[in-house]
Amino acid sequence: MSVLDPSKIRKLRIPIKGDANGHTRTKIFPLQTGFKKYGQSGIEISDWFPHIGSCADEIAFIRSMWTSDNNHGAQVQFHSGRHFLDPRVPTIGAWINYGLGSLSANLPQFINIGPRYFDRKDAHYLGPAYEAVHLKIDPRNPLDYARPGGGMTAADQLKNLELTNKLNRLAAQQYPLDPVIEARIKSYELAYRMQTAVPEVLDFKQESAETRKLYGLDQQETRAFGQQLLAARRFSERGVRFIQIMHGDGAAGAWDNHSGLKKGHAKLSRQVDLPTAGLLKDLNRRGLLKDTIVVFATEFGRTPGSQGADGRDHHSFGFSVWMAGGGIKGGLTNGATDELGYHAVEDPHYVTDIHATINHLMGIDPHKLEVPGHKRLEKDFGHPIREIIA
Repeated sequence: MSVLDPSKIRKLRIPIKGDANGHTRTKIFPLQTGFKKYGQSGIEISDWFPHIGSCADEIAFIRSMWTSDNNHGAQVQFHSGRHFLDPRVPTIGAWINYGLGSLSANLPQFINIGPRYFDRKDAHYLGPAYEAVHLKIDPRNPLDYARPGGGMTAADQLKNLELTNKLNRLAAQQYPLDPVIEARIKSYELAYRMQTAVPEVLDFKQESAETRKLYGLDQQETRAFGQQLLAARRFSERGVRFIQIMHGDGAAGAWDNHSGLKKGHAKLSRQVDLPTAGLLKDLNRRGLLKDTIVVFATEFGRTPGSQGADGRDHHSFGFSVWMAGGGIKGGLTNGATDELGYHAVEDPHYVTDIHATINHLMGIDPHKLEVPGHKRLEKDFGHPIREIIA
């Protein structure tokens, strides 16, 4: 990938919509921050992410991602591989849950933490047993409706669960092909066990002051996201297979800077940079990184041209994602866009190539995960990014 001299970028113009004389134009937006080389690999990383930069030798950067949806429904596409306007299909987290099964009797195998607005379902035709469980980082109330109400004691609740399951199993005998009943039985039993297990996972007082600082829990700006990532590490080491974390509130996401990009991205980068690096370092020192895949992703990129005075619009033709951990080669880049960052031109990867890479590293052949009556498109499977696999 060739790099333009930033001083020359400021002088470039691209016509977007002109009058008869072609006077209406927009700027190629100049860099809003600097960058430098990090680690032995010398990978160039934005000054907005110095802490992630310190982990450059553990990370594989994929600089040639593309997708076909340029609106925020692309979040659905990144999760499932299908366009927002297509019929809904299972997401990568649901497929991992379906393909590998449970490692813990007391915790769900698929967790979502953080705001999610576009299609909060994951399993779809796989059935409700493979849905994500949505959690909040609040030890007092991490799961909606999980605590008994109305003064019910633990003994009363256990009797209630036993009666409910007895009735559900009678219904299951009457309707043996109904997957919802079996999923309901399992979810009630799991919710009962989770009432003890989940608050224990979210008890960060069990962690040393040094570890809490590593995730930024000692700073107001990084505390919220740091808690999510520390929770992710604690869930992972207890056997939760797939943890999905969303940063930035609002349906469009806080990162949707159509204006004020420099100020907005500087603030948001500070919120995620330190905790993300903390997660990588913590996993690494505990010997967990070799068995844990970390994916840092977005639904699409931003235009190389400006929108208005100081923003960028949605851009689906070329953007970056990075991966680290279990089976990933660190300290390298794969793919490239053109010199303006407009099109992925070298080793372009559709979003399901990320899914295929995860599946490959988890030991799953998605072509063998078949559900009668449901045919998957070839692009749903993607292709593993071999260049980043150790």
